[in-house]
Amino acid sequence: MSDKCFVDTNILMYAHDRSAGVKHQRAQLLLEDLWNSGQGVLSTQVLQELCINLRRKVSHPLPVAEVRQLIRDYSTWEVVTNTPESVLHALDIEARYKTSFWDALILHAAGSSGASALYSEDLAAGQSYGAIQVVNPLLGPVPL
Repeated sequence: MSDKCFVDTNILMYAHDRSAGVKHQRAQLLLEDLWNSGQGVLSTQVLQELCINLRRKVSHPLPVAEVRQLIRDYSTWEVVTNTPESVLHALDIEARYKTSFWDALILHAAGSSGASALYSEDLAAGQSYGAIQVVNPLLGPVPL
């Protein structure tokens, strides 16, 4: 089993949205662990969604310069680049597991990276998709 952990956009969003309360704290702790361990994996899709969402979908949108620096920082992680083949594989995953296309593209990226865990709030915690186990790091006891 791989030690790599793929991180979905929603977890990154909570980590950078100070108004998200406990979810912000939990997401920050997770990302701190992933920074320290070097086990975090993202995809170009996640970086694109993060870029737009931090500027438009949080209560206090971040300035472009801050978003640009976050993207640079996260670019030091392993980043899966989506290709036309990725899109075709995602279509197969969408049909097989009855997920949205965008979730299927995330699942494909996580699988192609060799990650064993997919940290996400969007997919069902505990669900397995092949070798990928979905983990919702936002559930559990309140951090102190």
